[in-house]
Amino acid sequence: MIEQVESDIKDLVNQVGYSEITRLFDSLSGGKRLRAKLVLKIAASSKESIRLAAIIELIHAASLLHDDVIDEASLRRGVPSVNATEGSKTAVMLGDVLYSKAFSELVHFNRDIASCIARSVTALSVGEMMDVNMAQQFNSDADAYMNMLYLKTATLIEASTAAAALLAQKDATAYGIYGKNLGLSFQIIDDILDIVSDEATLGKPAMNDFVEGKCTLPYIYLYEALDSSGKVRLQSCHARELSCEESTWIRSKMEEHRCIEKAYALARQLSDAAIQSVAGDTELVAIIETMMKRSY
Repeated sequence: MIEQVESDIKDLVNQVGYSEITRLFDSLSGGKRLRAKLVLKIAASSKESIRLAAIIELIHAASLLHDDVIDEASLRRGVPSVNATEGSKTAVMLGDVLYSKAFSELVHFNRDIASCIARSVTALSVGEMMDVNMAQQFNSDADAYMNMLYLKTATLIEASTAAAALLAQKDATAYGIYGKNLGLSFQIIDDILDIVSDEATLGKPAMNDFVEGKCTLPYIYLYEALDSSGKVRLQSCHARELSCEESTWIRSKMEEHRCIEKAYALARQLSDAAIQSVAGDTELVAIIETMMKRSY
């Protein structure tokens, strides 16, 4: 079924009618297509569900293009980012085209479905702005971080599952809870992998989040556990290239204070809440369990 979504995505991009857009989009790595898979599993395969999945994936691709420009990222999913190869102006314009094409197709859906997706795009844009602002200084507020995470990452997954449920005339609230908690736990696992994995696995430098100024949960938990001198040292490492000694110190202190385990425990708690909200749906449960085991 996902092959049909890929075909629909290409069709939507080709409809724009500019070969340069098609060329640039073809250079992108498709990724896991998690949001599309969720739509198809909840709403089954139909012309409408395939189109909805394709629209959501266009929105996700647009958000990543803008995200890479903001972060000045040179890699995305292990391949050079569009802003690195074509320049930031081109990346932003490509993202704008994908957003606008997605919304022009979204208006053909039921008002509740279209509103659900549209609200999430506003939320993720706010979340992106919050993320940028939080990176200006060391953040030790776990609640503020989780709120930003919800807006920037989880809200589109929440909207994908809720909209699919509306399309299939299922309980949109329950499936929205599933999507929200899946999105949060998914990002926490990503935050963990940024620390514990190597560059070859990540497709980007390890510990890159902290270098970019992002204080993810393991760093927040570490800050809470350190003594005053340790807090000062951790803050001094924030938002800059780390030496080998500094990276080793951070990892060793995280191991000492079990910061990774604490973050994983929260991801597990959120995943369990997601599973409970769709009790009995074995396919959705399997998605959660597979996500929780990603290289960790």
